[in-house]
Amino acid sequence: MYEDEENLSRAINEAIWCYRCTSATPGCGETFNWKGIGILGEHCPEPDDVCVKVTERRGATEVITRDCLSALSFRTDIPADKYEGCRKAAHDPKLAHYVNHTIKEHDVKRTFYNEIEFCFCFLDHRCNSSKLHMISVPLLILVAAILRISK
Repeated sequence: MYEDEENLSRAINEAIWCYRCTSATPGCGETFNWKGIGILGEHCPEPDDVCVKVTERRGATEVITRDCLSALSFRTDIPADKYEGCRKAAHDPKLAHYVNHTIKEHDVKRTFYNEIEFCFCFLDHRCNSSKLHMISVPLLILVAAILRISK
């Protein structure tokens, strides 16, 4: 794929770093704590990859997956728009159309979770940590500006 080792090392250095874990890992739930998985995260395999946080909900059950988009390429419900931000999962009406499957636990039609949300980010390394972390930075800037004006 790469002609020489220099191009390979350049492609690796250009790849984004993402957190790669599931909510079964301590610290990888809705409230994110990097101490359970490591502060650096992992290099994504593709040079033009995107960090993804997938939140799947059904009632009180919530499964959160943080990974690189290229590692989730087997999923058919990834939204077409993969730019920064959060979007609902795409619906594939032909998924498992010709499957006669009676074991509901296999979930071949992917209907177990009734709410699936994909959050994409690629403008910063390790950006798939948490919504709370992304909101807190602008909030801190706003508070600092208000305090500066009030003096």
